[in-house]
Amino acid sequence: MKLLRICALSWISVAATLFYDTGMAVAQEAAAPASGVPAKDSRPEAQSTPPALRLTVQDALARARKNSTQFQSALTDAGLAHEDKIQARDALLPSVSYNNEALYTQSNGPGNGVRYIANNAVHEYVSQGNVHETLDLASISSFRRASAAAAVARARAEIASRGLVVTVVHNYFAVAAAQQKLSSAQKAGDEGDRFFKLTQDLERGGEVAHSDVIKAELQSQDRRRQLQEAQLGLLNARLDLAVLIFPDFNDNYEVADDLHSPVPLPTLGEVQQQAARDNPDVRAALEAVRAAGSDVIVARAGYLPSLSLDYWYGIDAAQFAANTVINGQKFSNLGSSASATLNIPIWNWGATQSRVKQAELRRTQAQRELSLAQRKLLAEIKSLYAEAETALNELGGLNRSAELAEDSLRLTTLRYKSGEATVLEVVDAQTTYAQASAAYQDGAVRYRVALANLQTLTGVLTTP
Repeated sequence: MKLLRICALSWISVAATLFYDTGMAVAQEAAAPASGVPAKDSRPEAQSTPPALRLTVQDALARARKNSTQFQSALTDAGLAHEDKIQARDALLPSVSYNNEALYTQSNGPGNGVRYIANNAVHEYVSQGNVHETLDLASISSFRRASAAAAVARARAEIASRGLVVTVVHNYFAVAAAQQKLSSAQKAGDEGDRFFKLTQDLERGGEVAHSDVIKAELQSQDRRRQLQEAQLGLLNARLDLAVLIFPDFNDNYEVADDLHSPVPLPTLGEVQQQAARDNPDVRAALEAVRAAGSDVIVARAGYLPSLSLDYWYGIDAAQFAANTVINGQKFSNLGSSASATLNIPIWNWGATQSRVKQAELRRTQAQRELSLAQRKLLAEIKSLYAEAETALNELGGLNRSAELAEDSLRLTTLRYKSGEATVLEVVDAQTTYAQASAAYQDGAVRYRVALANLQTLTGVLTTP
Protein backbone atom coordinates (compact mmCIF):
# COMPACT_ATOMS: atom_id res chain seq x y z
CA MET A 1 0.00 0.00 0.00
CA LYS A 2 2.84 2.36 0.78
CA LEU A 3 4.31 1.78 -2.68
CA LEU A 4 0.92 2.52 -4.30
CA ARG A 5 0.64 5.80 -2.39
CA ILE A 6 4.10 6.86 -3.55
CA CYS A 7 3.28 6.09 -7.19
CA ALA A 8 -0.02 7.99 -6.95
CA LEU A 9 1.69 11.04 -5.53
CA SER A 10 4.29 10.90 -8.32
CA TRP A 11 1.64 10.80 -11.04
CA ILE A 12 -0.21 13.72 -9.46
CA SER A 13 3.01 15.78 -9.36
CA VAL A 14 3.76 15.06 -13.05
CA ALA A 15 0.22 15.97 -14.10
CA ALA A 16 0.37 19.25 -12.19
CA THR A 17 3.65 20.16 -13.84
CA LEU A 18 2.31 19.42 -17.30
CA PHE A 19 -0.82 21.45 -16.62
CA TYR A 20 1.25 24.44 -15.43
CA ASP A 21 3.55 24.33 -18.47
CA THR A 22 0.59 24.06 -20.86
CA GLY A 23 -1.15 27.00 -19.21
CA MET A 24 1.94 29.18 -19.47
CA ALA A 25 2.34 28.36 -23.17
CA VAL A 26 -1.30 29.26 -23.86
CA ALA A 27 -0.93 32.52 -21.96
CA GLN A 28 2.17 33.48 -23.97
CA GLU A 29 0.38 32.75 -27.25
CA ALA A 30 -2.56 34.88 -26.16
CA ALA A 31 -0.23 37.74 -25.27
CA ALA A 32 1.40 37.66 -28.72
CA PRO A 33 0.34 40.38 -31.24
CA ALA A 34 -2.54 39.61 -33.55
CA SER A 35 -0.32 40.09 -36.60
CA GLY A 36 1.42 36.84 -35.84
CA VAL A 37 4.76 38.45 -35.01
CA PRO A 38 6.38 36.48 -32.20
CA ALA A 39 7.09 38.20 -28.91
CA LYS A 40 10.45 39.92 -28.74
CA ASP A 41 13.19 38.06 -26.90
CA SER A 42 14.22 40.02 -23.83
CA ARG A 43 17.73 38.56 -23.81
CA PRO A 44 20.51 40.86 -25.13
CA GLU A 45 21.72 39.99 -28.61
CA ALA A 46 25.16 38.42 -28.78
CA GLN A 47 27.69 40.83 -30.23
CA SER A 48 29.60 39.34 -33.12
CA THR A 49 33.37 39.59 -32.76
CA PRO A 50 35.82 39.26 -35.64
CA PRO A 51 37.82 36.04 -35.75
CA ALA A 52 41.12 36.09 -33.90
CA LEU A 53 44.23 36.75 -35.99
CA ARG A 54 46.46 33.68 -36.07
CA LEU A 55 50.17 34.54 -35.91
CA THR A 56 53.30 32.54 -36.57
CA VAL A 57 56.76 33.58 -35.43
CA GLN A 58 57.55 35.02 -38.85
CA ASP A 59 54.28 36.98 -38.87
CA ALA A 60 55.09 38.46 -35.48
CA LEU A 61 58.61 39.41 -36.61
CA ALA A 62 57.33 41.09 -39.78
CA ARG A 63 54.82 43.14 -37.80
CA ALA A 64 57.38 44.05 -35.14
CA ARG A 65 59.83 45.35 -37.77
CA LYS A 66 57.12 47.66 -39.11
CA ASN A 67 56.01 48.95 -35.71
CA SER A 68 59.16 48.98 -33.56
CA THR A 69 60.21 52.58 -32.93
CA GLN A 70 63.80 51.67 -32.05
CA PHE A 71 64.25 49.49 -35.13
CA GLN A 72 62.74 52.13 -37.40
CA SER A 73 65.09 54.69 -35.81
CA ALA A 74 68.07 52.48 -36.73
CA LEU A 75 66.75 52.21 -40.29
CA THR A 76 66.38 55.99 -40.40
CA ASP A 77 70.00 56.43 -39.32
CA ALA A 78 71.08 54.01 -42.04
CA GLY A 79 69.07 55.96 -44.62
CA LEU A 80 70.60 59.26 -43.49
CA ALA A 81 74.11 57.78 -43.71
CA HIS A 82 73.35 56.52 -47.21
CA GLU A 83 72.31 60.03 -48.28
CA ASP A 84 75.55 61.42 -46.78
CA LYS A 85 77.44 58.96 -48.95
CA ILE A 86 75.57 60.16 -52.05
CA GLN A 87 76.31 63.79 -51.20
CA ALA A 88 80.01 63.05 -50.68
CA ARG A 89 80.13 61.23 -54.03
CA ASP A 90 78.41 64.10 -55.81
CA ALA A 91 80.94 66.53 -54.34
CA LEU A 92 83.62 64.79 -56.43
CA LEU A 93 81.76 65.51 -59.68
CA PRO A 94 81.61 68.82 -61.57
CA SER A 95 78.75 71.10 -60.62
CA VAL A 96 76.79 73.25 -63.08
CA SER A 97 75.02 76.45 -62.11
CA TYR A 98 73.53 79.44 -63.89
CA ASN A 99 73.98 82.94 -62.47
CA ASN A 100 72.11 86.16 -63.31
CA GLU A 101 73.34 89.47 -62.00
CA ALA A 102 72.73 93.16 -62.66
CA LEU A 103 75.13 95.87 -61.42
CA TYR A 104 74.15 99.55 -61.31
CA THR A 105 77.16 101.76 -60.50
CA GLN A 106 77.48 105.49 -59.91
CA SER A 107 79.41 107.14 -62.75
CA ASN A 108 81.76 110.13 -62.91
CA GLY A 109 79.83 111.68 -65.75
CA PRO A 110 79.67 111.07 -69.49
CA GLY A 111 82.87 109.61 -70.84
CA ASN A 112 84.53 109.44 -67.39
CA GLY A 113 83.68 105.82 -66.51
CA VAL A 114 82.56 104.42 -63.16
CA ARG A 115 83.62 105.43 -59.69
CA TYR A 116 84.18 101.80 -58.53
CA ILE A 117 87.21 100.27 -60.14
CA ALA A 118 85.84 96.75 -59.68
CA ASN A 119 82.91 97.46 -61.97
CA ASN A 120 83.28 97.70 -65.72
CA ALA A 121 80.40 99.98 -66.67
CA VAL A 122 77.57 102.03 -65.24
CA HIS A 123 75.15 99.28 -66.20
CA GLU A 124 76.57 95.75 -66.24
CA TYR A 125 74.59 92.57 -66.80
CA VAL A 126 75.92 89.10 -66.08
CA SER A 127 74.09 85.98 -67.23
CA GLN A 128 76.42 83.00 -67.32
CA GLY A 129 76.51 79.27 -66.85
CA ASN A 130 79.33 77.98 -64.65
CA VAL A 131 80.97 74.57 -64.51
CA HIS A 132 82.98 74.13 -61.32
CA GLU A 133 85.28 71.33 -60.22
CA THR A 134 87.56 71.04 -57.20
CA LEU A 135 90.33 68.45 -57.15
CA ASP A 136 91.80 67.60 -53.77
CA LEU A 137 92.60 64.55 -51.67
CA ALA A 138 90.27 65.64 -48.86
CA SER A 139 87.14 65.27 -51.03
CA ILE A 140 88.13 61.77 -52.11
CA SER A 141 88.83 60.71 -48.53
CA SER A 142 85.55 62.28 -47.38
CA PHE A 143 83.68 60.09 -49.84
CA ARG A 144 85.50 57.00 -48.58
CA ARG A 145 84.67 57.98 -45.02
CA ALA A 146 80.98 58.52 -45.89
CA SER A 147 80.91 55.07 -47.54
CA ALA A 148 82.35 53.47 -44.40
CA ALA A 149 79.92 55.40 -42.18
CA ALA A 150 77.00 54.18 -44.30
CA ALA A 151 78.26 50.60 -43.90
CA VAL A 152 78.48 51.12 -40.13
CA ALA A 153 74.89 52.41 -40.05
CA ARG A 154 73.68 49.39 -42.04
CA ALA A 155 75.47 47.05 -39.66
CA ARG A 156 73.91 48.79 -36.65
CA ALA A 157 70.48 48.51 -38.26
CA GLU A 158 71.17 44.78 -38.64
CA ILE A 159 72.16 44.62 -34.97
CA ALA A 160 68.89 46.32 -34.03
CA SER A 161 66.97 43.91 -36.25
CA ARG A 162 68.55 40.85 -34.65
CA GLY A 163 68.01 42.23 -31.17
CA LEU A 164 64.35 42.76 -32.06
CA VAL A 165 64.16 39.12 -33.14
CA VAL A 166 65.29 37.97 -29.69
CA THR A 167 62.67 40.13 -27.97
CA VAL A 168 59.84 39.04 -30.26
CA VAL A 169 60.78 35.35 -30.05
CA HIS A 170 60.91 35.54 -26.25
CA ASN A 171 57.53 37.27 -25.98
CA TYR A 172 55.93 35.09 -28.65
CA PHE A 173 56.86 31.81 -27.04
CA ALA A 174 56.15 33.25 -23.59
CA VAL A 175 52.53 33.52 -24.75
CA ALA A 176 52.59 29.93 -25.97
CA ALA A 177 54.12 28.77 -22.69
CA ALA A 178 51.60 30.79 -20.68
CA GLN A 179 48.79 29.04 -22.57
CA GLN A 180 50.29 25.66 -21.73
CA LYS A 181 50.76 26.67 -18.09
CA LEU A 182 47.13 27.80 -17.92
CA SER A 183 46.00 24.45 -19.30
CA SER A 184 48.14 22.61 -16.73
CA ALA A 185 46.86 24.88 -13.95
CA GLN A 186 43.26 24.15 -14.93
CA LYS A 187 44.02 20.44 -14.94
CA ALA A 188 45.72 20.68 -11.55
CA GLY A 189 42.80 22.70 -10.20
CA ASP A 190 40.30 20.11 -11.37
CA GLU A 191 42.45 17.36 -9.89
CA GLY A 192 42.56 19.24 -6.58
CA ASP A 193 38.76 19.56 -6.57
CA ARG A 194 38.31 15.87 -7.34
CA PHE A 195 40.71 14.91 -4.58
CA PHE A 196 38.88 17.20 -2.14
CA LYS A 197 35.58 15.53 -3.01
CA LEU A 198 37.24 12.11 -2.70
CA THR A 199 38.42 12.85 0.84
CA GLN A 200 34.93 14.05 1.77
CA ASP A 201 33.38 10.83 0.45
CA LEU A 202 35.96 8.71 2.26
CA GLU A 203 35.41 10.68 5.49
CA ARG A 204 31.67 10.06 5.32
CA GLY A 205 32.43 6.37 4.94
CA GLY A 206 34.71 6.50 7.96
CA GLU A 207 37.78 5.54 5.95
CA VAL A 208 39.93 8.66 6.51
CA ALA A 209 40.27 11.30 9.19
CA HIS A 210 38.92 14.85 8.93
CA SER A 211 42.50 16.12 8.77
CA ASP A 212 42.76 14.63 5.29
CA VAL A 213 39.75 16.67 4.20
CA ILE A 214 41.29 19.83 5.61
CA LYS A 215 44.58 19.16 3.84
CA ALA A 216 42.78 18.42 0.56
CA GLU A 217 40.73 21.62 0.85
CA LEU A 218 43.86 23.68 1.47
CA GLN A 219 45.48 22.08 -1.53
CA SER A 220 42.41 22.77 -3.68
CA GLN A 221 42.42 26.44 -2.72
CA ASP A 222 46.12 26.67 -3.49
CA ARG A 223 45.56 25.18 -6.95
CA ARG A 224 42.79 27.70 -7.60
CA ARG A 225 45.10 30.54 -6.67
CA GLN A 226 47.72 29.15 -9.03
CA LEU A 227 45.07 29.03 -11.75
CA GLN A 228 44.32 32.72 -11.24
CA GLU A 229 48.02 33.52 -11.39
CA ALA A 230 48.32 31.52 -14.63
CA GLN A 231 45.43 33.50 -16.12
CA LEU A 232 47.13 36.75 -15.12
CA GLY A 233 50.44 35.55 -16.55
CA LEU A 234 48.82 34.73 -19.89
CA LEU A 235 47.14 38.14 -20.01
CA ASN A 236 50.41 39.99 -19.33
CA ALA A 237 52.31 37.87 -21.88
CA ARG A 238 49.70 38.61 -24.55
CA LEU A 239 49.82 42.32 -23.80
CA ASP A 240 53.63 42.41 -23.96
CA LEU A 241 53.57 40.79 -27.40
CA ALA A 242 50.72 43.00 -28.64
CA VAL A 243 52.68 46.14 -27.78
CA LEU A 244 55.52 44.94 -30.00
CA ILE A 245 53.63 43.79 -33.08
CA PHE A 246 50.56 46.03 -33.41
CA PRO A 247 50.54 49.78 -34.14
CA ASP A 248 47.38 50.12 -32.04
CA PHE A 249 46.05 48.16 -29.08
CA ASN A 250 44.80 44.79 -30.24
CA ASP A 251 44.67 41.60 -28.20
CA ASN A 252 42.36 39.67 -30.53
CA TYR A 253 44.98 37.25 -31.77
CA GLU A 254 46.28 33.77 -31.17
CA VAL A 255 49.70 32.25 -31.63
CA ALA A 256 50.45 29.03 -33.47
CA ASP A 257 50.93 26.20 -31.02
CA ASP A 258 54.47 25.31 -32.10
CA LEU A 259 56.30 25.75 -28.81
CA HIS A 260 57.19 22.08 -28.67
CA SER A 261 57.78 21.57 -32.39
CA PRO A 262 61.15 19.88 -32.96
CA VAL A 263 63.78 22.46 -33.98
CA PRO A 264 67.28 21.16 -34.77
CA LEU A 265 70.36 22.81 -33.32
CA PRO A 266 73.00 23.64 -35.97
CA THR A 267 76.49 22.31 -35.44
CA LEU A 268 79.15 24.43 -33.79
CA GLY A 269 81.12 24.54 -37.04
CA GLU A 270 78.13 25.96 -38.92
CA VAL A 271 77.60 28.60 -36.26
CA GLN A 272 81.26 29.63 -36.32
CA GLN A 273 81.31 29.83 -40.11
CA GLN A 274 78.12 31.92 -40.30
CA ALA A 275 79.22 34.19 -37.46
CA ALA A 276 82.61 34.86 -39.07
CA ARG A 277 80.86 35.85 -42.30
CA ASP A 278 77.71 37.64 -41.13
CA ASN A 279 78.31 38.99 -37.63
CA PRO A 280 77.15 42.64 -37.68
CA ASP A 281 79.17 43.71 -34.62
CA VAL A 282 82.47 42.75 -36.21
CA ARG A 283 81.37 44.22 -39.54
CA ALA A 284 80.47 47.51 -37.86
CA ALA A 285 83.81 47.59 -36.05
CA LEU A 286 85.68 46.92 -39.32
CA GLU A 287 83.86 49.74 -41.08
CA ALA A 288 84.51 52.04 -38.11
CA VAL A 289 88.25 51.38 -38.50
CA ARG A 290 87.96 52.11 -42.20
CA ALA A 291 86.13 55.38 -41.51
CA ALA A 292 88.73 56.37 -38.93
CA GLY A 293 91.50 55.71 -41.45
CA SER A 294 89.75 57.97 -43.96
CA ASP A 295 89.56 60.66 -41.28
CA VAL A 296 93.33 60.52 -40.95
CA ILE A 297 93.75 60.96 -44.72
CA VAL A 298 91.30 63.87 -44.72
CA ALA A 299 93.23 65.55 -41.92
CA ARG A 300 96.59 65.04 -43.65
CA ALA A 301 95.14 66.45 -46.88
CA GLY A 302 95.22 69.81 -45.14
CA TYR A 303 98.97 69.89 -45.88
CA LEU A 304 98.41 69.47 -49.63
CA PRO A 305 97.31 72.02 -52.25
CA SER A 306 93.88 71.93 -53.86
CA LEU A 307 92.99 72.81 -57.44
CA SER A 308 89.76 74.52 -58.49
CA LEU A 309 88.64 74.75 -62.12
CA ASP A 310 85.91 77.05 -63.44
CA TYR A 311 84.43 77.63 -66.87
CA TRP A 312 81.87 80.36 -67.65
CA TYR A 313 79.78 80.92 -70.75
CA GLY A 314 77.22 83.71 -71.20
CA ILE A 315 77.16 87.50 -71.27
CA ASP A 316 78.94 90.10 -69.19
CA ALA A 317 77.99 93.31 -70.98
CA ALA A 318 76.51 96.79 -70.59
CA GLN A 319 73.24 95.62 -72.17
CA PHE A 320 71.15 92.63 -71.25
CA ALA A 321 71.21 91.23 -74.74
CA ALA A 322 72.99 88.62 -76.81
CA ASN A 323 74.22 91.26 -79.28
CA THR A 324 75.26 94.90 -79.15
CA VAL A 325 75.12 97.40 -82.04
CA ILE A 326 77.86 100.06 -82.05
CA ASN A 327 78.03 102.58 -84.89
CA GLY A 328 75.82 100.35 -86.99
CA GLN A 329 78.04 97.33 -86.47
CA LYS A 330 76.73 94.26 -84.64
CA PHE A 331 78.86 92.62 -81.96
CA SER A 332 78.11 89.45 -79.99
CA ASN A 333 77.98 89.69 -76.20
CA LEU A 334 78.18 85.91 -75.77
CA GLY A 335 81.56 84.68 -74.68
CA SER A 336 83.40 82.25 -72.44
CA SER A 337 86.18 82.33 -69.89
CA ALA A 338 88.04 79.83 -67.75
CA SER A 339 90.11 79.98 -64.62
CA ALA A 340 92.26 77.60 -62.61
CA THR A 341 93.09 78.27 -58.97
CA LEU A 342 95.78 76.40 -57.05
CA ASN A 343 95.40 76.88 -53.31
CA ILE A 344 98.66 76.10 -51.45
CA PRO A 345 98.45 75.98 -47.62
CA ILE A 346 101.37 77.72 -45.93
CA TRP A 347 100.65 78.36 -42.28
CA ASN A 348 97.62 77.92 -39.99
CA TRP A 349 99.27 77.84 -36.53
CA GLY A 350 99.36 74.04 -36.30
CA ALA A 351 95.58 73.47 -36.74
CA THR A 352 96.19 70.85 -39.42
CA GLN A 353 98.68 68.99 -37.22
CA SER A 354 96.16 68.98 -34.37
CA ARG A 355 93.44 67.56 -36.62
CA VAL A 356 95.84 64.82 -37.74
CA LYS A 357 96.54 63.85 -34.12
CA GLN A 358 92.82 63.75 -33.35
CA ALA A 359 92.14 61.49 -36.31
CA GLU A 360 95.00 59.16 -35.39
CA LEU A 361 93.69 58.87 -31.82
CA ARG A 362 90.23 57.96 -33.13
CA ARG A 363 91.72 55.40 -35.49
CA THR A 364 93.69 53.76 -32.66
CA GLN A 365 90.55 53.56 -30.54
CA ALA A 366 88.58 52.08 -33.43
CA GLN A 367 91.25 49.40 -33.83
CA ARG A 368 90.99 48.56 -30.13
CA GLU A 369 87.21 48.26 -30.43
CA LEU A 370 87.59 45.97 -33.44
CA SER A 371 89.89 43.70 -31.49
CA LEU A 372 87.41 43.65 -28.60
CA ALA A 373 84.51 42.83 -30.95
CA GLN A 374 86.45 39.91 -32.41
CA ARG A 375 87.29 38.52 -28.96
CA LYS A 376 83.70 38.95 -27.79
CA LEU A 377 82.45 37.14 -30.86
CA LEU A 378 84.62 34.11 -30.11
CA ALA A 379 83.45 34.06 -26.49
CA GLU A 380 79.78 34.59 -27.36
CA ILE A 381 79.83 31.77 -29.91
CA LYS A 382 80.94 29.29 -27.28
CA SER A 383 78.71 30.70 -24.54
CA LEU A 384 75.49 30.99 -26.55
CA TYR A 385 76.01 27.65 -28.27
CA ALA A 386 76.59 25.97 -24.91
CA GLU A 387 73.40 27.63 -23.62
CA ALA A 388 71.37 26.33 -26.57
CA GLU A 389 72.91 22.86 -26.33
CA THR A 390 72.25 22.66 -22.60
CA ALA A 391 68.65 23.84 -23.03
CA LEU A 392 68.08 21.23 -25.75
CA ASN A 393 69.57 18.44 -23.66
CA GLU A 394 67.51 19.41 -20.63
CA LEU A 395 64.31 19.73 -22.65
CA GLY A 396 64.00 15.99 -23.16
CA GLY A 397 64.49 15.36 -19.45
CA LEU A 398 61.95 18.02 -18.51
CA ASN A 399 59.40 16.44 -20.84
CA ARG A 400 60.01 13.04 -19.28
CA SER A 401 59.74 14.52 -15.78
CA ALA A 402 56.38 16.08 -16.61
CA GLU A 403 55.07 12.76 -17.96
CA LEU A 404 56.35 10.87 -14.90
CA ALA A 405 54.87 13.45 -12.52
CA GLU A 406 51.47 13.13 -14.19
CA ASP A 407 51.63 9.34 -14.02
CA SER A 408 52.81 9.48 -10.40
CA LEU A 409 49.86 11.70 -9.46
CA ARG A 410 47.42 9.27 -11.03
CA LEU A 411 48.95 6.25 -9.31
CA THR A 412 49.27 7.97 -5.92
CA THR A 413 45.61 9.01 -6.07
CA LEU A 414 44.61 5.40 -6.81
CA ARG A 415 46.76 4.19 -3.91
CA TYR A 416 45.08 6.73 -1.64
CA LYS A 417 41.66 5.44 -2.66
CA SER A 418 42.70 1.92 -1.71
CA GLY A 419 44.20 3.14 1.57
CA GLU A 420 47.81 2.49 0.64
CA ALA A 421 48.97 6.14 0.52
CA THR A 422 48.62 9.14 2.81
CA VAL A 423 47.17 12.51 2.00
CA LEU A 424 50.63 14.05 2.19
CA GLU A 425 51.82 11.78 -0.60
CA VAL A 426 48.94 12.89 -2.82
CA VAL A 427 49.59 16.55 -2.07
CA ASP A 428 53.28 16.09 -2.81
CA ALA A 429 52.43 14.36 -6.12
CA GLN A 430 50.13 17.26 -7.08
CA THR A 431 52.82 19.82 -6.28
CA THR A 432 55.44 17.86 -8.19
CA TYR A 433 53.16 17.63 -11.22
CA ALA A 434 52.50 21.39 -11.24
CA GLN A 435 56.19 22.21 -10.88
CA ALA A 436 57.32 19.69 -13.51
CA SER A 437 54.75 20.93 -16.05
CA ALA A 438 55.74 24.59 -15.53
CA ALA A 439 59.44 23.68 -15.75
CA TYR A 440 58.85 21.89 -19.06
CA GLN A 441 57.17 24.96 -20.58
CA ASP A 442 59.93 27.25 -19.28
CA GLY A 443 62.56 24.90 -20.70
CA ALA A 444 60.95 25.05 -24.14
CA VAL A 445 60.96 28.86 -24.05
CA ARG A 446 64.59 28.83 -22.92
CA TYR A 447 65.63 26.74 -25.91
CA ARG A 448 63.78 28.98 -28.38
CA VAL A 449 65.35 32.10 -26.90
CA ALA A 450 68.78 30.45 -26.99
CA LEU A 451 68.31 29.80 -30.72
CA ALA A 452 67.29 33.43 -31.20
CA ASN A 453 70.42 34.57 -29.37
CA LEU A 454 72.52 32.45 -31.73
CA GLN A 455 70.76 34.28 -34.57
CA THR A 456 72.26 37.56 -33.32
CA LEU A 457 75.66 36.10 -34.17
CA THR A 458 74.86 34.22 -37.38
CA GLY A 459 71.95 36.12 -38.91
CA VAL A 460 70.03 32.84 -39.36
CA LEU A 461 66.89 32.24 -37.25
CA THR A 462 66.23 28.53 -36.82
CA THR A 463 62.49 27.88 -37.01
CA PRO A 464 60.41 24.72 -37.36
